[in-house]
Amino acid sequence: MQFSPPLQRAVLVRRYKRFLADVLTPNGDELTLHCPNTGAMTGCATPGDTVFYSTSENGRRKYPHTWELTLTQGGALICVNTLWANRLTREAILSGLIPELSGYTSLKSEVKYGAERSRIDFMLQAELQPDCYIEVKSVTLAEKEQGYFPDAVTERGQKHLRELMSVAAGGERAVLLFAVLHSAIGRFSPARHIDVRYAQLLYEAQQKGVEILAYKAELSTAGMTLKEPLPITL
Repeated sequence: MQFSPPLQRAVLVRRYKRFLADVLTPNGDELTLHCPNTGAMTGCATPGDTVFYSTSENGRRKYPHTWELTLTQGGALICVNTLWANRLTREAILSGLIPELSGYTSLKSEVKYGAERSRIDFMLQAELQPDCYIEVKSVTLAEKEQGYFPDAVTERGQKHLRELMSVAAGGERAVLLFAVLHSAIGRFSPARHIDVRYAQLLYEAQQKGVEILAYKAELSTAGMTLKEPLPITL
């Protein structure tokens, strides 16, 4: 996908109230951006970082500018807009960039499923094949080249793992795909030091037939593509 119109550059002053960030533009103006990321954003929101933002043409928006990317002072490029994880995954599946998810004729989004009343991000279907349920998680937490998920305790993420295990137990295909949106990350592991229960459930899910994938996006201020498989250590 391509950013159109091109993103604009600013310097981060602060992020606050989860959904807002103040930035300073090159001409000295201060803007408030919408921050489409409810997570801790550890390492992604340090004052002084360069941010890249888009501008909506919707005149009814209170905050028309959206924070899309961060360029850290260490040189890493990060997509902080978590909405892109699903969009990039969808594009990658349809373009055949994820071989493990090829060979299907139908892709549906936000399908209701499970005993805990969840919605699966994607369902792939084809004749004479089990349905494929895909849950997508955005990964931006990094320690040098090591990527982690989650960046905070996630009961919602734990619920999704239980639901995927039920799918696999019922004979359908269950896939958890970690979309890595951080240029410095070269490998992936669950963040056991942050949410030990999630890490335990992830290992249990793999043992019970849930497929675990990690794919890294090629990032630039012009656009992004999810295309590179990464090694996973559970």
